[in-house]
Amino acid sequence: MKKKWSLAALLVATVVFLGGCSGVENKEGTFYSIFVRPFDWALDYFGTLFNGSYGLAIIAITIIIRLVLMPLMLRNYKAQQGMKVKMDKLKPEMDDIQKRLKETKSKEDQMALQQEMMGLYRKHNVNPLNMGCLPILLQMPIIMGLYFAILYSEEVKTHEFIWFSLGTPDIAMTLIAGVVYFLQAKVSLWTVPEQQKQQMKIMIWISPIMIMLISFTSMAALPLYWAVGGVLLIIQTYIGRKFYSEHPEKAADAA
Repeated sequence: MKKKWSLAALLVATVVFLGGCSGVENKEGTFYSIFVRPFDWALDYFGTLFNGSYGLAIIAITIIIRLVLMPLMLRNYKAQQGMKVKMDKLKPEMDDIQKRLKETKSKEDQMALQQEMMGLYRKHNVNPLNMGCLPILLQMPIIMGLYFAILYSEEVKTHEFIWFSLGTPDIAMTLIAGVVYFLQAKVSLWTVPEQQKQQMKIMIWISPIMIMLISFTSMAALPLYWAVGGVLLIIQTYIGRKFYSEHPEKAADAA
C-alpha cells in the first residue's frame, strides 16, 4: 500500500511540476498561484527588509523552508534508519542466501533461492523499496515554487551579491554548488542500509553534475539557492543520523 501511495504521489508531483513550468513564467495557473506567488511576495518582503539585498533574501527564505520541512526530512531519516536496523538483523541469513545464489548454476535453484530471499524479507517485515520517499515527494512543489520565483524575478536579476551578479552565471558559485551537492549526496548515504548503498552511489555524481550543468548557463541566484539548501540538508542529515543512530529503538518500527 505504501508503495502504491508513493507512486501515486510521484505521478501527481510530475503532473503539477509540468503544468507549473508552462504557466509560471506568465504568472498564471494553479501551480503559480499556490506555490510560486507566495515566494514572489517573500522575495520582495525580505529584499526590502535587507535593504535591497536579494541574496540575503534568498538565503533567509531557503533557511525558513528547510526549517519548516525539517520534520518531514527527519521522518525520512527515521524510516531509513528503521530499515537499516532490520537489514542488520537479517544480514547473516541474507549473506548465506547470496553466497549460495552465487555458487549455484541451476536456474531452478536460483529461483528457489530468490523465493527464499523474499520469504526472509517477509519474515522480518522488510521492504527494501520502501525508503521513505513520500516525505521527499511532498516537499518538491514547495522547493520548486521558490526555484521558479527566483528564476523569473526581475528584481533578483538586477542585483549584486558579494562578488557576483545574481542575474548572470558565475563559475565560482557554480563550483561551490556542485561541491556542496557532492558532499550532500555522500552524507545522504549515512542513513541508507549497506545493501542499498551500492545501488545509490551513482546519485553521488548525478546530483552535482546536474546542478553544475544547469548553473553554468543560469543566473547565479540559482546555485546560491542550491548551495544554501545543500548545506542545510547536510546539517539536517547529521542531526537525523546522530539522533536515530544513538536511539535505534525509536526507528525500529518506522520501516
